Amino acid sequence: MFTRVLVAEDYEIANQGIIKILNEQVGIYDIEEAKYCDDAYKKFLKAHTSQKPIELLITDLSFKQDDTIQTIISGIDLIKDIRALQPDIKVIVYSQEDRLDKINLLFDRFNINGYVCKGQQAVTELIACVNGVYQGNIMLPPELTDNATTNNIIHLDDLDMMLLEELANGFTKKEIRIKLKKQNISPNSESSIDKRVSNLFDIFKAKNTTHLVAVVKDLGLL
Repeated sequence: MFTRVLVAEDYEIANQGIIKILNEQVGIYDIEEAKYCDDAYKKFLKAHTSQKPIELLITDLSFKQDDTIQTIISGIDLIKDIRALQPDIKVIVYSQEDRLDKINLLFDRFNINGYVCKGQQAVTELIACVNGVYQGNIMLPPELTDNATTNNIIHLDDLDMMLLEELANGFTKKEIRIKLKKQNISPNSESSIDKRVSNLFDIFKAKNTTHLVAVVKDLGLL
């Protein structure tokens, strides 16, 4: 079983609840906790440079802002920064977020190892998730394993992400096409770019580019 765990959760009751579950139900006792992402990252760094690195990160997605100035303001940013230094660390997201598209994108784009949605079954699911991740499994929440929802899940490839990033930076489709050609990235024809962008509008039900970028940022993709 994991020996060192970092829990990042801004609500103290939830924080202590996770720790209690890990102590009493899973048998993990060496646990670092943090209410801010910056604090969580500092504790990760300290462990990373020691002989006892963090093996599992359990983090919420959103953290309430207060008067304390923070540089890392979301769970996604925390995951990115930690994975940049320790790519093999296991990550479980523990959040109220129940939008299936966003949950799936966490697995698809950020390679999390497990997801638990806060709710009535959270205790049981968290225990199963920690055990499953330790055994090397990808622990999808029950909602994502329901065949009825599978066809509605969003899957984006690297070109889709590049298009979204360039659109967010204010580039037109023509400018993006020229950039793709210079970088020898295919497909880069006018028709293929138009089709890709049109598909992104349909996927995210966006009315225009500004709306598309806003939706994608809300999902935490940019």
